[in-house]
Amino acid sequence: MSKEYRFENGTSADDFSNVSKVGAQVQYDMESSNKSLESKDAYSNDTKEKKKSGFFREFIDGFREFEMEELDPNLTELEKAQAIAARSPLQKSLKNRHIRMIAIGGAVGTGLFIGAGKALKNGGPASLLICYFIVGTMIFSTVQALAELVVAFPVAGGFLQLNSKFVSPLWGFCMAWNYAMQWVIVLPIELVAASITVRYWNEEINSAAWVVIFYAFIVFINIFGAKGYGEAEFFFSLIKVLAVIGFIIFGIVINCGGGPDGHYIGGKYWHDPGAFNYGFKGFCSVFVTAAFSLAGTELVGLTAAEAVSPRKTIPSATKQVFWRITLFYMVSLTIVGLLVPSNDDRLLSSTSNSQSASPFVIAIKRAGVSGLPSVMNVVILLALISVGNAGVFVCSRTLSSLGDQGFAPKILSYVDRNGRPAVSMLVTFIVGLLCFLAATPKEEVIFNWLMALSGLSSVFTWGTICLSHIRFRQALKHHNKTIEELSFVSMTGVWGSVWGVILNVLILMAEFWVCLFPQGNGGKADAYSFFQNYLNVFFILFVLAIYLAIKRFKVTWLIPVSEIDIVTGRRYVDVDILKQEVAEEKEFIASKPWYYRIYKFWC
Repeated sequence: MSKEYRFENGTSADDFSNVSKVGAQVQYDMESSNKSLESKDAYSNDTKEKKKSGFFREFIDGFREFEMEELDPNLTELEKAQAIAARSPLQKSLKNRHIRMIAIGGAVGTGLFIGAGKALKNGGPASLLICYFIVGTMIFSTVQALAELVVAFPVAGGFLQLNSKFVSPLWGFCMAWNYAMQWVIVLPIELVAASITVRYWNEEINSAAWVVIFYAFIVFINIFGAKGYGEAEFFFSLIKVLAVIGFIIFGIVINCGGGPDGHYIGGKYWHDPGAFNYGFKGFCSVFVTAAFSLAGTELVGLTAAEAVSPRKTIPSATKQVFWRITLFYMVSLTIVGLLVPSNDDRLLSSTSNSQSASPFVIAIKRAGVSGLPSVMNVVILLALISVGNAGVFVCSRTLSSLGDQGFAPKILSYVDRNGRPAVSMLVTFIVGLLCFLAATPKEEVIFNWLMALSGLSSVFTWGTICLSHIRFRQALKHHNKTIEELSFVSMTGVWGSVWGVILNVLILMAEFWVCLFPQGNGGKADAYSFFQNYLNVFFILFVLAIYLAIKRFKVTWLIPVSEIDIVTGRRYVDVDILKQEVAEEKEFIASKPWYYRIYKFWC
């Protein structure tokens, strides 16, 4: 007796061809995908043995294009893009430990270690905690929604593909290019920041020399594809986690009078100079900075197509965001607010021109502990390199997704035999050469405007993820499907996504006000400040205009719920077995002690 398999939406394999012609083309199955990769590896090994080639030859052959089966010519462009994404040959080498650590500390860099100084100066310690907490709740809801989507649809490009699927190709085009712009400039900016950080020890060596070293190091890491990125981020994130834990312990000791001078600090700086700075406008400015500091939290969603087991690793990794928000931001920033007064002259309003602006370094210096500032500066340096490395991974996958969807030249979708988006990586490295602008006297002006192009990118990205999740749930309801058929369900549900959309809109409104009428300008409008901080909105409008021109205004602004395809790219599972596995997992957890149940709930 043959066994009937069903998709997570309840569609049987026999009925699949009647549901979607793309589904008939894809027949997407994680198990068959793994077998395909194993066959590819076996073929590659056999070929190498036959050729008896050397290491160099094998290395070169690894960049040859991975050959995929031809698609049905009757498919539309959108259907072809979804089919390609579902069958992506990207290397599935990211393990559970990689993705967990990427989720905890993968994108932690200047936003926390240096950017928090700007937030403390502009809003005070109370604003710092309140704003980061509010934004943190939105981030947690967003990554939970993201996990539900990418576990159900572990396709190449992650949520970038799903924007076109659940909202519209028009919005998918805008958000994909918006996300690409955000990350394409990360590599040069972080490399320049890293070269500036080295000046803490030696100002005589030209910054360009350090840029070359860091650039070559990141290129070397990414030659090994997703595995190289995963191993490097595991190491970098582990260092950052240990450093933050060490700083928290250090801060508690110093605050309680354990420093060299034996002086008890307590909540002194919350009273003088005060818990809040610059009133409500100062609060809003911290609100915006908090959003920028948490940028990159969503990148774990791009790892789904390259994860060994996305059903198990992605949900667990997104739960780690709770610990990232709590440990890295809430606890560490509480310590910072207790040790550093908001009127300290070293807290700069700009974070691009001095590593000494880090409130973590300032806190250690104020305590009078010698040696530790250098240690913290090493951590900041590694964090900058880590974010630059993440920039290569994210940007190359984003550009590859643009090529798959037909939103960019097809050559960008080139994936080699080792599962690397080789051409997109090359483009990312070429743009990364902008890092050599560090040798010019106008580097700060240039990079400020480059950052302005992507300044609000994360806000749009988070809002769109939440919107896609809402639309997905609406489509499930329309097709009379329940969330019980999903491998993973968001802990915050659809209302968490509604909260995410609302809060991101409020952040855009707050940013508009703060940028148009900046602090210290006497309440007058400042066009330069506005365009430098709100330029990303105009970039999105520009990209929108390009798409409308290409399509001659014949576009779908919002896909009707009844036309949303919840089949193509869907993870192919036996629903009955899935329900049995979930029930067994719940029963196993329920049999464990309370502390284990709490651990599994959050981890």
